[in-house]
Amino acid sequence: METAHKINTVIFDKTGTLTKGQPEVTDLIAFEASEQALLETAAIAEKHSEHPLGEAVLKAAAARKISLKEPSKFEAVNGKGVIAEFNGKRLLAGSRILMKENKIETSSFEEKIQELESQAKTTIIIASGRKALGLIAIADPLKENSAKAVQALKRRGLEVVMITGDNERTANAIAKEVGIERVLANVLPQEKEMQVKKLQSEGKKVAFVGDGINDAPALAQADVGIAIGSGTDIALETGDVVLVKNDLQDVVAAIELSHYTIKKIKQNLFWAFAYNVAGIPIAAGILYGFGILLNPMIAAAAMAFSSVSVTGNSLLMKRYKKKAL
Repeated sequence: METAHKINTVIFDKTGTLTKGQPEVTDLIAFEASEQALLETAAIAEKHSEHPLGEAVLKAAAARKISLKEPSKFEAVNGKGVIAEFNGKRLLAGSRILMKENKIETSSFEEKIQELESQAKTTIIIASGRKALGLIAIADPLKENSAKAVQALKRRGLEVVMITGDNERTANAIAKEVGIERVLANVLPQEKEMQVKKLQSEGKKVAFVGDGINDAPALAQADVGIAIGSGTDIALETGDVVLVKNDLQDVVAAIELSHYTIKKIKQNLFWAFAYNVAGIPIAAGILYGFGILLNPMIAAAAMAFSSVSVTGNSLLMKRYKKKAL
C-alpha cells in the first residue's frame, strides 16, 4: 500500500482485463470454399489451442455443429498463431507475421483486414499449404466499467497505457473506445515485462493490471502488480493486489485506499510527535516552578491516551468507502 500511493502510470493488459475475455467470431470471409468449410479448417487447426481466440473459433464451430477432427500435428507459435497438420496438409491460423514467415501472400486482401481491424476486430488468416483460404474476424467486448475506470484514473492525474499483442489498428480502435491515448501494440507475451522495465527507466512508478499466465512476469516487474480475480493462478500468486470482484473500479479504489492509508499514517505520526513534545516535558516537571506537578497516575493515563488516539484514528479507515466513478 505504501508503494501504490506513488504510482503515476497504470498499464492495462487488454484481453480479459479491459475486455471481458470472451471473444466471439463476428465475420467469416471465405475466398473460395464455403464459410462452413473455412470454419471447419480453422477449427481443426485450433483444436488444441489454449488461446482465447482459438477458443472463440472452436465455440463458433460447435455452434454450427461442426465435428472437431483431430490434427496429426499441432504447434502454437507464441503471439502469432498456430500450425497444424491434417490429412497430409499443413494448416495455418494466425497473423500476417505468421503468414509472412511461411511465405503466404496476404496483400490481395490487406484492405479487407484493415477494414475489420478499424472496427476493433482481430483478424485471423486461415491458410492451407501456401494458399490463404479466408479470414475470420473476432471481437472481444469491453467490460461495462472499463471506460469509467480509465477516466477516473486520468482525472487523478495518472497516465493510462494499454498493452496488447494486437496490431496497431485494432489496438487503437479499442483504446479509443475507453479513452486511452498511449497504446503498446504488437507486444509478444514475453515482451510485456520489458515494456514495464522501459517505462520504469523513464522514472515512472508503474502499476500493471492483468489476468493471464503471460502477465505474470510483468506483474512481478511492476512496482505494484494488480491481478484480476478471475485470472490464472500464477497471475493471482504474482500480483501484489488481487481484485476479488473482477471489477476495474477496484483498481481506482486500491490506489485511493493507498493514498488514504498514507494520509492516516502521517496524521498518526504528527499527533503522536506533537503529543509527546507537549506531554513529556510536563511529565518531567517543567511546570514545577509554577507550582504545577503532574500526578504519576494522570501522566500514565495521558500516555495511554496517546496510544488510544492513534489507534482510534487508524480505526476510522473502516469508514472508507470507494467513490462512485
